[in-house]
Amino acid sequence: MQRVLHIVSKMDRAGAETMLMNVYRHIDRSQFQFDFTNFTSDAGDYDDEIIAMGGRIIPIIASNPASRMLALMQFLRQHPEYRIVHAHMLLSNAFHLLAAKGAGVPHLISHSHNTSSSKSTLTGKIYERWSLITNRKVATYKIACGDLAAKYLFGTTKEVWILPNAVDINKMMAIADNTGNYISETFNNKGLKLIQVGRLSDVKNHQFSLKIAKLLKDRNIDFTLYIVGQGDLKDELRHQVQQSALTEHVRFLGVRTDITELMASADYMIMPSLHEGFPVVLVESQTVGLNALVSTQVSTEVDLGIGLVEFLPIDDPSTWVQALLNNNKLVCSKEQKIKILKSNGFDVSENAKKLAQVYNSL
Repeated sequence: MQRVLHIVSKMDRAGAETMLMNVYRHIDRSQFQFDFTNFTSDAGDYDDEIIAMGGRIIPIIASNPASRMLALMQFLRQHPEYRIVHAHMLLSNAFHLLAAKGAGVPHLISHSHNTSSSKSTLTGKIYERWSLITNRKVATYKIACGDLAAKYLFGTTKEVWILPNAVDINKMMAIADNTGNYISETFNNKGLKLIQVGRLSDVKNHQFSLKIAKLLKDRNIDFTLYIVGQGDLKDELRHQVQQSALTEHVRFLGVRTDITELMASADYMIMPSLHEGFPVVLVESQTVGLNALVSTQVSTEVDLGIGLVEFLPIDDPSTWVQALLNNNKLVCSKEQKIKILKSNGFDVSENAKKLAQVYNSL
């Protein structure tokens, strides 16, 4: 059995981390065991499950990126059993792969989960450029969640394995079949049910979502917006809700373990993000048959061809309100969804087998 070290900040319920957990649950753990770095003293949402499955949480605590790189290098030198390091932190992959290379790790995987970064200052742009060049030179194997994510981090799709952010199709569909009234029964809300899933950060553009909510309230629409996730903007967003008199219409649910149930019983998902990679939550929403309104800033790759995704610009919230009120929801049969999801590589059990084959080939 070979141990693979995955480089993440911590294992919270975020996109890349959720994708990793989906694969970890299905990979043959008699062949491969996953361990995960933790660059913070805070516990991750998935830590207990990881430990229960035999994985390890490796704390690498340092005050700055250079110190962190040295600490990671020292750890890997002390643990030569790690022959594969699999990095998931986009631009920071450069630091972590350099550390692994310096420790003599032979197989260095850089995995791209996003299509851009938020670097805007001159210093940030210089760092971005250095990181992109370093990633491309140091990585011995390249993986991306989609074509645009590959082109961003690696400059090309050539010699990059596209590994879609897959889900447990059968499990999610079974949950969806039995939870159609979950939100109504749990929260006693009878009106239009909207959901937004993602960390509370600028890139997710929750401020725009609250503008949509304000317009719905002004039109006397009975609705509730469920915001799922945690992050630095929590207090700011709560204050904005109070200032806009939306406390009866917006509920902050924090981190949840029942996201499938919530999505399966919502009317619409909204995702007005400023940019995304290939968000696994949109694969999940389409799997359970939830219609989604998505920013045109998000790659069209996220539309899996099931007919459940509509793209809208984020320049006018009234356009989103009109789309919600038009109620042009589409229905796709379970058989058709399964066929489309599997044919496009979104079955996690198959992807776990393919990843094991990649690891075995290294």
